[in-house]
Amino acid sequence: QVQLVESGGGLVQAGGSLRLSCAVSGITISNYRMAWFRQAPGKEREREFVAGVEWSGRYSYFGDSVKGRFTISRDNAKNLVELQMNRLKPEDTAVYYCAATRGYGYIRSMSEYNYWGQGTQVNVSS
Repeated sequence: QVQLVESGGGLVQAGGSLRLSCAVSGITISNYRMAWFRQAPGKEREREFVAGVEWSGRYSYFGDSVKGRFTISRDNAKNLVELQMNRLKPEDTAVYYCAATRGYGYIRSMSEYNYWGQGTQVNVSS
């Protein structure tokens, strides 16, 4: 059974930082590209691409709204993916989801992903 378990969410003031973790079991993530998406309040049908990382971790990609503030990393030996979020803004408030894809398609597309976590809530107060 494949499980992606996110942790590290919480409440933080604007300008602060949080580090999200995604612990994966049931698959070997070295065979998967990994990503973080988020779903903001009132946008139940939309998950925004936040960050993605290729198999080895050499190449990463970011959504325009988080570029320069967030970084993504992976530890294939630990089957772990992390998202470091700095200089947080109220508009970063969302449920953050970890996702895994074995495909070679467009990394920013939700439809590309085979497995998803349950999400972790991030609230940024102004």
